[in-house]
Amino acid sequence: MTTPSTGRRKPPSPAAALRRAPTGAKLMLILSAALLPLALIALFATLQTSRVADVDLRARLRVAATEASRAVAIELVGDMTALRVAMTAMAEDPADSPSCARVEGVFAQQASVGARFGIYSADGRLVCGTAIPVRMEGAPDAGGVRAQVVADSGLVLDIRGISSARVVAFFPVTMLRELAQPSGFASPFESGLLHGKEAELILSQLPEQGGIDRMERVNIPLGIDDLTFVMAVRRAPFTSSAIIAMLLPLVMWVAATGIGWFVVDRLLIRPLRRLRDDIERYRPGHPMADVNLGAVPAQEIADLGETFQELTHTVERHEQSMADGLVRQTKLTREVHHRVKNNLQVIASLINFHARSAHGAAAADAYATIQRRVDALAVVHRHHYAEMEENRGLELKSVIGELASNIRATASGSTSKLGITLNVEPVLVTQDVAVAVSFLLTELIELAVSVNPDAQIGVSLRHNAGTDTAVLRATSPSLVESEELEALVASRYGRIILGLSRQLRAPLHHDPLTGAYEIVIAARAA
Repeated sequence: MTTPSTGRRKPPSPAAALRRAPTGAKLMLILSAALLPLALIALFATLQTSRVADVDLRARLRVAATEASRAVAIELVGDMTALRVAMTAMAEDPADSPSCARVEGVFAQQASVGARFGIYSADGRLVCGTAIPVRMEGAPDAGGVRAQVVADSGLVLDIRGISSARVVAFFPVTMLRELAQPSGFASPFESGLLHGKEAELILSQLPEQGGIDRMERVNIPLGIDDLTFVMAVRRAPFTSSAIIAMLLPLVMWVAATGIGWFVVDRLLIRPLRRLRDDIERYRPGHPMADVNLGAVPAQEIADLGETFQELTHTVERHEQSMADGLVRQTKLTREVHHRVKNNLQVIASLINFHARSAHGAAAADAYATIQRRVDALAVVHRHHYAEMEENRGLELKSVIGELASNIRATASGSTSKLGITLNVEPVLVTQDVAVAVSFLLTELIELAVSVNPDAQIGVSLRHNAGTDTAVLRATSPSLVESEELEALVASRYGRIILGLSRQLRAPLHHDPLTGAYEIVIAARAA
């Protein structure tokens, strides 16, 4: 099929392509489609097992991260509360030594690991603690606290109070690391404090690992400025055993498909293909050779091959029997045709014999009329016999030629000037058409001669190119419209001509001005 615009062949549909695919390819597709659900189920089960392990790890990680973040938040909030109380007291009395001593006692344990603080008055003087020279950035949160991460060092908190007093506290990374140790969590983890989206203080870190690093992270806000506690663990790595466990269902699917195809190809496809080739090489009239189906064909296919061999022997015997019967039938048909031809010749000879002894011109004309019709039938029969020998159809040109010769030969003395002109193209017709055409031409010539014994008649036959039809035309001045012609048609010839045109299954047209009769007949080019 081609498109009207470009003339390119349209691509076949998937269904059509599958129908034209080789049997081995179809089998491969069927086995793959049948085994693929099993492979997908196994793969899904493997992935589901890995997913369950990840869900359990994520739940334990969230519990541990919640515990660690709560410990860090409680410690920082408690320290900030003590610092805020001391800052408020010393904002009213900078020389309040007991308040400074109390907050130093609170920070005594943290001071051993490096934690320190400094309380500043409204005019910026250090009134308690240790100066912490850190430049704070950003605005404080709603509680008046600003946090800042010092990389690889610790966390700084800037607490604002009334009358512009402030406290700056520093918490070292070692202290925060100890606070962020969850109890009962044995898996290696890494943790840190994230301020905003970029600044991060790493408390603990996992060692580097090659390959695909699959991490599970949990972020928990501390409620202080924009600080977030981050904790992460590694998921189960993609080891070779895990990869094999995931790919094994697909490998098994491919292997099962290949093994199934190999077994079916050896047992079914190849033996059937060899059997098909032997059947294609088989020619009627000769027994089928032994079929080589390979080493291990299926028993059913072997039985099928033996059945085909037996069928070829049976067909050979039947063909020989039919050939003998055809020879006998041909001989019988030839004998029948030979007897019919002889009988027609005998009848024509008897009519001719009686015509010679007839008394009067009317009787002689009657005998001649009958003889011409018998001759027309004999001509068609003789050519039909030849057509049966060649099996291709009657050659109408030779039939019309011989018919015209017989009509001229049997013409009476009163029609000695009868002339028949032929312009006939070679066409092939059936016996029924040839008989009807012969009788129709005989009747038209008889009609023309009855009007004028010296009639000149033209007969033409023209094949219509590209069709299985031809136009038969008989023309004569005697067939021009006249009272005598109308009388003869009405009394004698009209009914016969009409019956013959119906036998030819076409209307017979008469042109009264040119004296022509015309009809379309079924015919094919010779």
